[in-house]
Amino acid sequence: MPLHRHDVGLLLAVSAASSVAVTSVGLGLLKWARRRPLRDAALIVALTPVLTVVAAAVAGTMSMFLSTRQFAVLIATVIFAGIGGIVTSMVLARTLMRGSDALRAAASAVTRGEPYVGPTGTPSAELEALAAELATAHALLDTARRHERAIEDSRRELIAWVSHDLRTPLAGIRAMAEALEDNVVSTEEDRSLYHRRIRVEVDRLARMVDDLFELSRIHAGALQLSLRQMPLPDLVREAVATASPVAAAKGINLQSAGLEASGPLVDVDPYALTRVVGNLLGNAIRHTPADGTIAVDAGYDDEFVYLAVSDECGGIAADDIDRVFEVAFRGTQARTPEPDGGAGLGLAIARGIVDAHKGRIGAENVGPGCRFTIALPRSHSTRTQPTGTQATGTQPTGTQSTGTHTFDHADQPNGRIRGDAESLT
Repeated sequence: MPLHRHDVGLLLAVSAASSVAVTSVGLGLLKWARRRPLRDAALIVALTPVLTVVAAAVAGTMSMFLSTRQFAVLIATVIFAGIGGIVTSMVLARTLMRGSDALRAAASAVTRGEPYVGPTGTPSAELEALAAELATAHALLDTARRHERAIEDSRRELIAWVSHDLRTPLAGIRAMAEALEDNVVSTEEDRSLYHRRIRVEVDRLARMVDDLFELSRIHAGALQLSLRQMPLPDLVREAVATASPVAAAKGINLQSAGLEASGPLVDVDPYALTRVVGNLLGNAIRHTPADGTIAVDAGYDDEFVYLAVSDECGGIAADDIDRVFEVAFRGTQARTPEPDGGAGLGLAIARGIVDAHKGRIGAENVGPGCRFTIALPRSHSTRTQPTGTQATGTQPTGTQSTGTHTFDHADQPNGRIRGDAESLT
């Protein structure tokens, strides 16, 4: 029997009212279940459409749209459909809860410092993305923890080294001062020797204090550079001239190549970079035996200007070559420094200054010794060769001309350049 238009409108109104009433109750229950287990929310979602149909059927029956027999058939059908929906929602809720519990356990392990073990077979794309983010966060956190431990170890080692290095010369100065005060030293020659030795120890302490101050500024990010555009060889020539008498006194042959031509300009702080080159040359002279050779080479390519200092120190142990730029590293377990030795801060300061110039510094074993290489970015301004130093001819493949010297790519310590940028290739 067809329904009249009035009956259709009444049926729609009754069904809509039932649906709104049950849905409102369901939303209220979902709000209540926000802090409840996921299975409670899933049960509410599964029951809401079932109860909506039941409410609409009851209202339809009361409005004479359904007979008692039709109502019974509909209710039976809805009950079994509801059971299927509830079972499905419970299975889904249990799966999601297992994935959530696994992610929570993995996150909890990370906070305790334990290895991260991500869940396998995540039940949804959202949980899988969350697991991937947790894995990335754990990797970054692990790297940060390793870096923090390395800094703490370096700090403790620095304190141990510096404490000993300060105590040793201070004890010597005190002993010599007491000997002079008590007139234990009788001859004028011995008194002059004591005075000279006190001055040497004071100079060493002054250098150590200067190095510590410079290192503290680098680590605090307070190192201020007064950049100037100038050719790198100009600075290197001055440093080599300063180090030449020291090398000659020890019987070391100090050679240089590529410093005759000015080459491209670089943006550098002359004082800071002169200190870097001086530290590298001083380190080379200190570890090169008498009659040895130290070579200083300079060159450039399209992006960087290079400086390499090679010595005959006998090489660096494979376990130590990655630590040469660490604070207080000396490559020896001996606590007492050599008379002309430093506090193990020179290379750490050199790395900090080069990093501040956005450059790179590295070390590698080459031949009878090792080689330290600095790479500084070329200035963005117009790069010109000064008069009289213009490179002529076609440059050979893999080399860059610097007036009278070529710096071959094979001489660059690929993979050994360290700094803020990636390794040179």
